[in-house]
Amino acid sequence: MKFTMSWLRDHLDTAASLDEITEALTDLGLEVEGVENPAAALAPFSIARVIEATQHPNADRLRVCRVETWPNGPDQPSAEVQVVCGAPNARTGLVGVFAPPGTHVPGTGVDLKPGVIRGVESNGMLCSERELMLSDDHDGIIDLAPDTPLGIAYADFAGLDDAVIEIAITPNRPDALGVAGVARDLAARGLGRIKTPAIAPVPGAFPCPVPVTLAGDVADKACPVFFARLIRGVVNGPSPEWLQRRLRAIGLRPISALVDVTNYLTYDRARPLHVFDADKVQGGLTVRLSRQGETLTGLDEKDYAFDDTMCVIADENAVESIGGVMGGLATGCTEATVNVLVEAAYFDPIRTAATGRKLKINSDARYRFERGVDPTSARDGIEMATRLILDLCGGEPSEVQVSGAVPDTARSCRLDPNRVVSLVGMDIPVAEQRRILTALGFEVGAADADGAHAVAVPSWRPDVHGEADLVEEIARVASLTKLVAAPLPRRAAGVARPVLSPMQTRQRAARRALAGQGLVECVHYTFVGEDAAALFGGGGPLMHVANPISSEMNVMRPSALPGLLEAAARNQARGFGEVALFEVGPAFHGPEPGEQAVEAALIRTGQTVGRHWSAGRRPVDAYDAKADAEAALAAIGLDPAKLMVARDAPAWFHPGRSGVLKLGPKVVLAALGELHPSVIAALDVKGPAVAATVFLEAAPFPRAKGPGRQALVVSDLQSVERDFAFVVPERVEAETALRAARASEKKLIASAAIFDVFEGTAAEAQFGAGMKSLALTVRLQPTAKTLTETEIDAVAAKVVEAVTKATGGTLRS
Repeated sequence: MKFTMSWLRDHLDTAASLDEITEALTDLGLEVEGVENPAAALAPFSIARVIEATQHPNADRLRVCRVETWPNGPDQPSAEVQVVCGAPNARTGLVGVFAPPGTHVPGTGVDLKPGVIRGVESNGMLCSERELMLSDDHDGIIDLAPDTPLGIAYADFAGLDDAVIEIAITPNRPDALGVAGVARDLAARGLGRIKTPAIAPVPGAFPCPVPVTLAGDVADKACPVFFARLIRGVVNGPSPEWLQRRLRAIGLRPISALVDVTNYLTYDRARPLHVFDADKVQGGLTVRLSRQGETLTGLDEKDYAFDDTMCVIADENAVESIGGVMGGLATGCTEATVNVLVEAAYFDPIRTAATGRKLKINSDARYRFERGVDPTSARDGIEMATRLILDLCGGEPSEVQVSGAVPDTARSCRLDPNRVVSLVGMDIPVAEQRRILTALGFEVGAADADGAHAVAVPSWRPDVHGEADLVEEIARVASLTKLVAAPLPRRAAGVARPVLSPMQTRQRAARRALAGQGLVECVHYTFVGEDAAALFGGGGPLMHVANPISSEMNVMRPSALPGLLEAAARNQARGFGEVALFEVGPAFHGPEPGEQAVEAALIRTGQTVGRHWSAGRRPVDAYDAKADAEAALAAIGLDPAKLMVARDAPAWFHPGRSGVLKLGPKVVLAALGELHPSVIAALDVKGPAVAATVFLEAAPFPRAKGPGRQALVVSDLQSVERDFAFVVPERVEAETALRAARASEKKLIASAAIFDVFEGTAAEAQFGAGMKSLALTVRLQPTAKTLTETEIDAVAAKVVEAVTKATGGTLRS
């Protein structure tokens, strides 16, 4: 949003300086993004007189001018310089604008230097309007009146010392997209008195001959009200200099008086308008939704095709304008326009924004309508446009035709003055609160028995809906920079209560543990494609997303594994074969409450380590996934040695290279193993690939509240290790032997582990068909006294007895 200081002063009677204005704007929430001061760029240009202009001796189209200048100001002696000029209007006695050597010419980007042109010395330049970026006119140099004061700065004479301010407008402040709204905020701050001119209705001389109809599919919301007025007999030419100057200052190109009026009011009152050449409109106008296949050539000379959701304005022939976005070229006003139809309407912000995005049109009208134009400003807008058109172009206006009704935006909010202190910490007197709200256009009612006020919200503030919004308005106008920091209340002695819930703490512990295993954390959308969900037992109509962001993410995910595998496939496609990823997040096993769970999922692909001369490589296997899962379970307080291993892994795992970790026969804590070949093929992952899913909510939480962890128990007595080798049937799992060994003497046995497996043809030749050898080590850790040889042998005997009984094997001799 741009405006000039002189434009602002049309609405604000103020003596504040430019710096005071810009500082206040930023403090009010209208952040100043930049200030352009044309006077600074035009400071070297002064008014000078051509003493004599003669023909250049070596060029037909050049003249040699003796120019009288005042380098030290009009009150100091003048000096004469010679300038070679190619302008056709250069002549003796001309009063123009002179730029001395060393001047940067903004219109050309050139820094002037003394030079020789066709053998004649030239020192400086006589400038055209385009060289000063005042217009596109470069047919001749600036030709001022003979009585123009000489020697003064041209910027001061032409009134070009008008600073341009650019502010950033947040989406909730559509009222500040007009200079009048900005002035209102500054007046409320106390930087002047608001003086926005009142709008007087212009009487019509005849009924409007162009009927306007609101179709039923737009009259309720898309376009509830439409004002139209015909002005006949206009003379459409260039707009006056003051209007062109303001439009150029904010970056708009003047077109013609009729079009410039609409652009001016868009920025002056935040009220977009449109003008039709009435002689090009066939019959009446109908505001309706577009039809599939309809097209329009816009004022930007680009073609646009519509679907059936866009609000358009059509005559009996075709669509002539896109409601709230852009007009059509066919009915646009030109210099030949004699009869003009002025339109002021209210268009739905949501539909306008959607239309602009679909058509990829960014216009000033769309920018305002999609943020919420004041619905009640349509009548004032058409009256202001009428007055300006009559003043600039003449003509005779019709009566205003109104189709539909202005939407009712009346609402009020209750304000307790004490809420200002409790919400923002500023003690603002009640009288000042009332003054601020009144200055902003709110109507503050009398206090009730509780001291609260009913505050009516003006129609141009669609962002204010409650008491907190009113407090915000009071605080920003009073200036939050005046907020005094107060010391925080002292906390009672003792340990602070934990901020995180037990489940959040568990998730954080699992993340740290998996990251410690060398896995990289990912965060995906909780949506996957139908095919990917089906691979992991999900999908189905009940799990579909009503409004998916993509056709490939239309189902709530049953697991985080599909997203991790797709990420692995993308990495492999880019040459990264060894992928190790994890994610902690929700999975959705059904649509009902309670069918969502928090899980930690992980995958590994490729080799265990990169290629290196000092270490061997092997493909990842199920035991890598088991180690990762056990690390996560250990981090949340479970002892992996006490868990059961079962074979019943889900169907997306390899049936012979997978399993589950259980706490007892029913509670499944993790599923792990190598993924099924069909699954990794469907997701375009190059195997091998292993995965694990840890069900964080399945593990029981501590029943009693106590310390975060148990006290560490450390024994200073020497531990003892004993090795055992058993001959067992091939069908016996190693876990069976380990579990039996640990249970044989729980008080003394600290750990047990398999360190050798001897099986196959050689084993069968030594031990018999269908047999193998399992070697395990058992560590004994005494806590009361050092163990004697007799006590160690007794524990060893218990281990042998328990393992042979559990496995049906024998101690290997």
